[in-house]
Amino acid sequence: MSKDTSQKILASARELIATGGYNGFSYADIASALGLGKASIHHHFPTKADLVRVLVSSYRKDAETGMAEISRDIPRPAELIQAYVGYWTQCVGDNTRPFCVCALLAGEAPTLPADVAAEVRAYFRSLASWLTDALERGAVEGVFILRESARDEAEALMAMVHGAMLSARAYGDPKIFGAILTPALRRLSV
Repeated sequence: MSKDTSQKILASARELIATGGYNGFSYADIASALGLGKASIHHHFPTKADLVRVLVSSYRKDAETGMAEISRDIPRPAELIQAYVGYWTQCVGDNTRPFCVCALLAGEAPTLPADVAAEVRAYFRSLASWLTDALERGAVEGVFILRESARDEAEALMAMVHGAMLSARAYGDPKIFGAILTPALRRLSV
């Protein structure tokens, strides 16, 4: 079994989570999608919890790398927040990228295995920390008005982005995403 096979398994699991959540897929679904035997999947990931834990950990690390890159490329806090929201606006609008796996799994947190739930929380903590930093810098530079602590504002913004994703999906209308976030961003701006 190759590393390529494990990456295909992870990609398939990500697609299945995006459409049906943690409890909405099995190794049989992955085996069918990839033309593998279930034993091949178990060779790479002994349990479903192992598979999803690795998937979420990898997703978090990729997100952290992306956040570091965007922070380096876009040093101005207001533009940084716009780029973050813009990424998800495009995702929701053109359906070229899957929704945030961690946001989808967070809705299932009470039923997730403990180690998977811990990885989901780690993702949210990392994103909240990144957003907090951007909002704090923006407040110091005078481009953001924070009515609450930067951390609380970051948590609220993160919740609005993820909630707006779900609302747009529920309504089948990508414009809902912008309708929710535009006033939130306006509220932050000086």
